Amino acid sequence: MGTAERREAPADTSAGERRPGYRPLWTEEPARRRRMPDPVRTAAVRAVLVVAVTLILAMVAFLCTLAESWLAFPMVLASVAGTVVATWGVLDVWVTRQVWNQRHGVVSVPSSTARAVRRERRRARRQARAAERGQERRIGRRGGAGQLSHPRAAG
Repeated sequence: MGTAERREAPADTSAGERRPGYRPLWTEEPARRRRMPDPVRTAAVRAVLVVAVTLILAMVAFLCTLAESWLAFPMVLASVAGTVVATWGVLDVWVTRQVWNQRHGVVSVPSSTARAVRRERRRARRQARAAERGQERRIGRRGGAGQLSHPRAAG
């Protein structure tokens, strides 16, 4: 299909209409895992960047040592400091993930016992509300406007 043919082709082809010989560049697949929460993802990106910079510092320190450069000692010190910061970054990801899970409930996996407990609580609340509604209806049907169902005989 040349450029002129593409210009003349209708632009609004729906997903149901497939041209013969047409093959999309990619196919959409559902994600295997859920997306990480924003704070955890931010901490993970930060940790990856710090680890990458630390690895670069260590490599430069190694190469400077091989070249017997004066820059070797400061680079070794920088890579040691970078290792400490990278360890902090990885621990930050772990702690942020734990805090997120504690604040926003457990991760729902089929073996989670908390899910069954929540489901049971919801069922009990629904039954209590239904019983309460049924009780209100029975009270409303019994008597007239605020009268007792069996008024005493005047005597």
